[in-house]
Amino acid sequence: MATAQQIRNGYIDYVLTNDEKPKSVYSFAKKLKISESEFYDFYASFSSIEKGIWTELVSETIHTLQQQVIWVEYSARDKALAFFYAFTEVLKKHRSFVAYSLKSRPGNFSTPEVLSNAKALFEQFAEDLINEGLENGELADRKFLSKRYKDALWVQFAFIVKFWIGDDSDGFEKTDEAIEKGINVTFDLCQRSPIDNLFEYGKFLSRNGNFKEKMGL
Repeated sequence: MATAQQIRNGYIDYVLTNDEKPKSVYSFAKKLKISESEFYDFYASFSSIEKGIWTELVSETIHTLQQQVIWVEYSARDKALAFFYAFTEVLKKHRSFVAYSLKSRPGNFSTPEVLSNAKALFEQFAEDLINEGLENGELADRKFLSKRYKDALWVQFAFIVKFWIGDDSDGFEKTDEAIEKGINVTFDLCQRSPIDNLFEYGKFLSRNGNFKEKMGL
């Protein structure tokens, strides 16, 4: 009886050995000594295997962090930092596959299809984190813009993964630095700033348009 884990492991071994996907489900199933129907009991295609692996990497990271007693005491910024540090540790166990999976994928801000399910999971995690920050005042609640904060974190996700793949520094020290700088800049932009105060002041003046007349100015 085939298992999802057996199929995943067999697929990873095949693509890393041959640097390409199997020619067909039939030939792959035959190599694993299972039937095609057993393959389709778990996966609809080879792409669905890769999507599932990426989703599991994100899920494993989130689950591990949320089991930590100190997790609930973290600020939104610290939770984001903790996620990316932990995520790159998880990626280390699958570095060859990660590099293969993203090879020849779009290098711009568009999301590769293989990351679509992982993106949905990460964005839910990011949205929960951001809502906490908005509720406790850590993040500025800006009309329209607040809903885009999770998009900024996804941009960081895509950038950090790509940076990590190309990082050849000892212990991936450069990636750690990229995480620290990138997440801190992102949260600095999401926090209240003098610009927000200026904007609020502008709204006050617009609501009180006859202010100058009252003051005799």
